[in-house]
Amino acid sequence: MRIGAPGAEKPVARVDDTSYVDLSDLVDDFDEEFFAGGGIERIAPLVAAGTPTPFAGERIGAPIARPHQILCIGLNYRDHAEETGQAVPSEPILFTKSPNTLIGPNDDVRIPRGSTKPDWEVELGIVIGRRTSYLDDVAEARDAIAGYTVVNDVSERAFQMERSGQWSKGKSAETFNPAGPWLVTPDEIGDVLALDMWLDLNGTRRQSGNTRTMVFDPYFMVHYLSQFMVLEPGDLINTGTPPGVGMGFTPQVWLRPGDVMELGIQGLGSQRQNVIAPR
Repeated sequence: MRIGAPGAEKPVARVDDTSYVDLSDLVDDFDEEFFAGGGIERIAPLVAAGTPTPFAGERIGAPIARPHQILCIGLNYRDHAEETGQAVPSEPILFTKSPNTLIGPNDDVRIPRGSTKPDWEVELGIVIGRRTSYLDDVAEARDAIAGYTVVNDVSERAFQMERSGQWSKGKSAETFNPAGPWLVTPDEIGDVLALDMWLDLNGTRRQSGNTRTMVFDPYFMVHYLSQFMVLEPGDLINTGTPPGVGMGFTPQVWLRPGDVMELGIQGLGSQRQNVIAPR
């Protein structure tokens, strides 16, 4: 985890719901240098021997520092592709989000200027643990994953679908990538392809799914992407969303200022965001 004011977060290891071990004297940040240097393995004994500190209502930041890139996979749940009326892809659909969209799990989400169709997407996020390219097989991809986190891939559908060009301009407004609260290492997850996911809007359940309906699993995606680009330590991959996005309802439902999104994934924690008006 990273806790503290925006831009001044300190790295910590969550012990339980009430306490953490402060790592700020040992680790600068959970960034490229940390992951590339075997940071997770290095801090394990320090966390075990550390003195827990009680949480005191600190802001929770994104669990990683701003990455080199945020890569996203579109239409990666069979049931989500069906609700949008689009074909299940034969290869992963790739787009990017600007890395400066990354915010904490409970920070405000701001609707951008000119927006008419802002939407939500609960997603499983993958964090890359080492510099990776041209992986030989899917099994090798497992070792390249540092951990998993909850992501809200906030979207502006009019920008994305109606303004031509790439999806990125419907995905990259400020605050459009809440992440966290924690980075969970793979050994802490029983089966990453059996995790329940949910999102509520103003107390009403909108998304309810499970990672088992992914078209391409996390290991396949990391292997696949490594054939086209170099993945850097700390990079974030948003892996797609289950059904229940606003675009899929009849009539369609869009975010408005004053709305509250609450979302989570089994074993990875939960988020809560207030939706606020454009600047």
